[in-house]
Amino acid sequence: MPVFDFKNSPEKAQISECTYTIFRTNVSETSPENPILILDNSKGALKHHTCGMFINPVKRTAFEVKEENQTVQADILKIDARFVSLIKWLGENHISVRLSGADTAEGYAVYKIREIAFGGGSKLSAEDGFLQFMIERLQASNVPSEELEDEDQEEEGDSMKLTSLQSITDFMNCAGRTLPDNIRLWARRNLAVARSNEVSQEERRHAQRALSIMMNVQWKSNYFEAIDVEEARRILDEELYGMERVKQRIIETIIQINRTHTLPAYGLLLIGPAGTGKSQIAYAVARILKLPWTTLDMSSINDPEQLTGSSRIYANAKPGIIMEAFAMAGESNLVFIINELDKAASGKGNGNPADVLLTLLDNLGFTDNYIECMIPTVGVYPIATANDRDQISAPLMSRFAVIEIPDYTPEEKKIIFSRFALPKVMKRIGMYDNECVLTPEGLDAVMDIYKNTSGIRDLEQAAEHLAANALYQIEVNHVDSVTFDEKMVRELLP
Repeated sequence: MPVFDFKNSPEKAQISECTYTIFRTNVSETSPENPILILDNSKGALKHHTCGMFINPVKRTAFEVKEENQTVQADILKIDARFVSLIKWLGENHISVRLSGADTAEGYAVYKIREIAFGGGSKLSAEDGFLQFMIERLQASNVPSEELEDEDQEEEGDSMKLTSLQSITDFMNCAGRTLPDNIRLWARRNLAVARSNEVSQEERRHAQRALSIMMNVQWKSNYFEAIDVEEARRILDEELYGMERVKQRIIETIIQINRTHTLPAYGLLLIGPAGTGKSQIAYAVARILKLPWTTLDMSSINDPEQLTGSSRIYANAKPGIIMEAFAMAGESNLVFIINELDKAASGKGNGNPADVLLTLLDNLGFTDNYIECMIPTVGVYPIATANDRDQISAPLMSRFAVIEIPDYTPEEKKIIFSRFALPKVMKRIGMYDNECVLTPEGLDAVMDIYKNTSGIRDLEQAAEHLAANALYQIEVNHVDSVTFDEKMVRELLP
């Protein structure tokens, strides 16, 4: 089993063989207890910080350290499966590095790798930025199913983005099989197009742009860590008042994820009157799942091409909103919050935007016309909101677990206004609790004024109006506090 393939290296002597064992782990942070690799330090040449380079002399994989009057080689004993390709790349390119490690019972445990200038000086250029970027990416990757090496790091990768062909090529070589197979093959084909002189400059530009978008996304597996149910309940209680049935349905979903470690087959569809907190519920679920989220506002999407992107045959071609959401999130596991799903069928362009959502919701993969690659969607959790159930097509409805969001009762609205809405506004504008007081009759007057409105948006605006008026009177009339009774409320509110 080859470790380093030096076929293209001028110093190549013999075909290399594996001289170490591979261990598999998904640990995201390195330490002496969870190292990147372990070296043989029987000669005592490896200190806490050791400079040198990875080599492959005569069927040995090793790290070479040059001391004052001799060269010492430390064999690689064990290596994380995720970092095999990266260590191979470091060796093939003769890159000088500094290892940070500690002596353990197994050997010298390397937990940090930095690129240095020739001679051991500090390296502050983009090359070290690329190395840290790769280490962070591989740390966040799942262990590959077949052989691969590991490397890890605590330092940040300078927020590096892969844009140049060289950085994209280096990334693909180092990532190896940590990339999904279809994306790895797609990337090779597009890299060939981007380098080819037999296609137009426009085709090369589009291929490079597509590569940059895809390689800057962390493609994750569909495995999800267990979620703290008590923490999830605390977040729901913090964000929502009442709605016990809705909260129970969400907790049921969380428990299902904890049992299977995968997302449910169906996303959530929240249907209810305007202002009942549907979007707030969606954001709370994204917070519970600890995933990045993106919003699709279907009322502003008039053409399916806005979602699927345009073909590269056009000079001004670009990816669609869905692919851009992956790029913005930087990873393939995210929450899609689809607002106003009932407006999706009213496309004014060449087709129905709702039809595009079907492939995204099926979790079988989504194809963007610009990227021209099947994008994994097993880590996408869709949460949609809608006001009118009748405006959603049956095929679209069948892709969701529907949760009806009822309007609040008058008693619930009274509690929400007095205990949450008004105190929240007062805190935001810097008022004390006793500076704006509402009598029971004043509170009843507020409820009576807005008795025919759905949701609580109008009540939140009423709280804003009352608090702002009280603050005005305090500052202008120099009073200590303002108490609103029924008469004052009816005169102030529309």
